[in-house]
Amino acid sequence: QVQLVESGGGLVQAGGSLRLSCAASGRTFSRIGMGWFRQAPGKEREFVAGITWIGGSTYSADSVKGRFTISRDNTKNTMYLQMNSLKPEDTAVYYCASTSRVVSARPDGYEYWGQGTQVTVSS
Repeated sequence: QVQLVESGGGLVQAGGSLRLSCAASGRTFSRIGMGWFRQAPGKEREFVAGITWIGGSTYSADSVKGRFTISRDNTKNTMYLQMNSLKPEDTAVYYCASTSRVVSARPDGYEYWGQGTQVTVSS
């Protein structure tokens, strides 16, 4: 089992920044790849960014490239999402997820999920 706990969401004005954290515990072999997804009301869950836990290779959706940065701290078993230049369309519940396989942009590529944290960007 893997437990994932997100934190760091909140309300911010457009152009502002937030940093999300995802604290992971449990089976390390189930955390080969990790990712951030988001889901806005009435929309499907979409991939935001992913990272390989060992090598640190990163992947980002085109919609957030140049604004969001994914990283991880192996010593703290924590993954981060630094979000800059936030836009109202970034408003969503943000989830972290882990997989024992390669990083995927598909939600069904992940076995474990956190409970989500709300990010609201006002215009």
